[in-house]
Amino acid sequence: VQLQASGGGLVQAGGSLRLSCASSGSISSFNVMAWYRQAPGKQRELVAAISHGGSENYAESVKGRFTISRDNSKNTVYLQMNSLKPEDTAVYYCNGWVQRSYWGQGTEVTVSS
Repeated sequence: VQLQASGGGLVQAGGSLRLSCASSGSISSFNVMAWYRQAPGKQRELVAAISHGGSENYAESVKGRFTISRDNSKNTVYLQMNSLKPEDTAVYYCNGWVQRSYWGQGTEVTVSS
């Protein structure tokens, strides 16, 4: 299974972006799908996750601003990011877990002040 992330870019503070993570296989097979991010000089951190059953979890720093969703028919997971802040600048990675972790390549998000 391969995960392909896209949708990153440069946006001004307060703007929005939607990231997509397309899977080469069925995302229904994953127990959890998630988005992580890694800012320069920092460790990779969990941003949002969605379970097979649809339960969502978010990092405190993005609650109320980001929304994770999944479209099983398209084998794609999305991360809608609103009210972006400069501190959201990072490389964002999608991840799927079933028996082991699967990682997509990163997509870079830059938020200018």
